[in-house]
Amino acid sequence: MAKRKRLTPFGSMAEDLPETPFPATVRPPIADMAGAAAATAAMEEMAATLHAAREGGRLVLSLPLDQVEAGYLVRDRIASDPEEMAALVESLRARGQQTPIEVAPLGPDRYGLISGWRRLSALRQLAAEDPAFGSVLALLRKPDQASDAYVAMVEENEIRVGLSFYERARIAERAVAAGVYPDDRAALRALFAAASRAKRSKIGSFLTIVRALDGALRFPESIGERLGLQLAQALEGDATLAPRLRTTLGREPPDAAAEQRLIQKALTPAKTAVTETIPDEEPLPGLRLSTHASGRITLEGPRATADLRARLLDWLREQG
Repeated sequence: MAKRKRLTPFGSMAEDLPETPFPATVRPPIADMAGAAAATAAMEEMAATLHAAREGGRLVLSLPLDQVEAGYLVRDRIASDPEEMAALVESLRARGQQTPIEVAPLGPDRYGLISGWRRLSALRQLAAEDPAFGSVLALLRKPDQASDAYVAMVEENEIRVGLSFYERARIAERAVAAGVYPDDRAALRALFAAASRAKRSKIGSFLTIVRALDGALRFPESIGERLGLQLAQALEGDATLAPRLRTTLGREPPDAAAEQRLIQKALTPAKTAVTETIPDEEPLPGLRLSTHASGRITLEGPRATADLRARLLDWLREQG
């Protein structure tokens, strides 16, 4: 009968084995996998946060100047003050851009300017001198409709620099012409929703001037409310006034004051006498009554003698 081999308990064998602890410098594979998953999740969360901030207009972007199209919208500011622009250029040169512009995405690496035309123009002036100014800080906007972009532009300029009545009317007219709004009333109500009805009415009156004289006026933003309303009323009542003014303004007045004097002169009625001839069947044939602009009435004609005047008085008494 074969002799059975006696088994030694594993515990007693383990006591005889040399101690081989797990190296302290080596992490278990499960720990590496967990760490990598956590890092990936954190990166994905950060990327999603940045994307949401960018799309929501809360992330300031640095865009090359040549990627921004300044003509995306018809601008409401007709002209900028040279002194103000020079001051802005020097401020940007000394302190850099402090306030981002607003842009809308147009395609890959293309953006349309919504607001910040002066800042963009000043930076382009600086970039021509120093390539270090070749980019602009911008906030991304995604207007659901073109009308939202126009409203954003108007609101910024109303707050920052203010607009003349002519400039307000001009942007409304351009928005209607571009099909953004169906008519003048809709454009005025949307673009100047915060203005009173009376103010919107005045802006609407300036629409007449824009459509009749835009391009002929060199300093339209300088036309005040009173002169503008007078001019609008005159243009509506006289179809020949617009072409006459265009001819007059074509002489290129040197400044705004000279241009306004030309407009006022065109609006001043000529002081000419209005002559009425008494028909032959009247008792005083050949007598002419001339009514002047001042309201004074005079007798004219070869028979306007003292005797004739006396006869006229007698006739007037009989008629009374």
